[in-house]
Amino acid sequence: MTTPWGNPHFDDHEAVHFVTDRASGLKAIIAMHSTALGPAAGGTRFWHYDDEEKALSDVLRLSRGMSYKNAMAGLPLGGGKAVILADEARTKTPAMIAAFGRAVNRLAGNYVTAEDVGITVEDMIAVRRETDFVAGLPVEDGAEVGGDPGPHTARGVYLGLKAAVARRLGRETLADVHVAIQGAGSVASHLARHLAADGARLSIADVNRARVEALAAETGATIVDPADILFLKADVVSPCALGAILNEESVGRLDTAIIAGAANNQLATPGDGQRLAARDILYAPDYVINAGGIINVSTEYLADGGADLVRQRIDAIPGRLEQIWDEAAQSGRDPASVADAMAQRLIGRA
Repeated sequence: MTTPWGNPHFDDHEAVHFVTDRASGLKAIIAMHSTALGPAAGGTRFWHYDDEEKALSDVLRLSRGMSYKNAMAGLPLGGGKAVILADEARTKTPAMIAAFGRAVNRLAGNYVTAEDVGITVEDMIAVRRETDFVAGLPVEDGAEVGGDPGPHTARGVYLGLKAAVARRLGRETLADVHVAIQGAGSVASHLARHLAADGARLSIADVNRARVEALAAETGATIVDPADILFLKADVVSPCALGAILNEESVGRLDTAIIAGAANNQLATPGDGQRLAARDILYAPDYVINAGGIINVSTEYLADGGADLVRQRIDAIPGRLEQIWDEAAQSGRDPASVADAMAQRLIGRA
């Protein structure tokens, strides 16, 4: 593995910690991109990577995205992320999760963790036994916020998707709007339920056949092969799985007017945002539209408000997207570049 400085996704990260615990078999990387606005906050991903270099690239990209996401959401938090390197069998043990919690604790509050892909609320409860620097915990008696951030992420994506449909298609409702959703996990499932309730026509794909069949039965969606979902003829394509799926080859094959989904790091390179704009495909920058989860996590961790504040902050997502799209239209730049520039100014890296 190269050093972080040699990785193309290194962006003057403040710190990158490589964690090893022989007793439990834990191997993890914690990346802190920026603490300019507050402690570096971002979830932990449990994933099997083909090699360690890909794990490093992922955590560097994700932590930078969290800096931008938190800044654009107006939260007093910096950006961080962690990845736990799983084996091929995705072996996860209580000892491994406890060791990870101790690693977070050693950072003394400079990094705050929560759920991400492969990590559950139960895992965060176990991490909480080792450290106070964790959120995404079950709602306690008397508390208004907390728990799984997925439904909040989905609500923000739903609102942002509606704004994109109104802007690009001129339609004020989602009735009979065809949305192709890549993924059927927690966020994608909640999003699909919102869209189905509004009368949208859904196509859904996921590598987990049982999961996608259950979601399709609930929402009336059509099941599509995972290899085909991005390239389906649809009004909206909504990536809600892993990132870097929009690249030079895939953008050229898209048959949609809008990209609006929950996945992090949807663009493989900055040039892919320009490619979308060149094809007149309206892009909702991922870290802006999917900020609902971290908004809930922030409010829980900082205890600076209740459920009403969470709703207000999530309700602001469409307006923030409109600001980005307006500036993109006026400047001739693509929305992804505009959003990046806004976020960089907010964290003092213009």
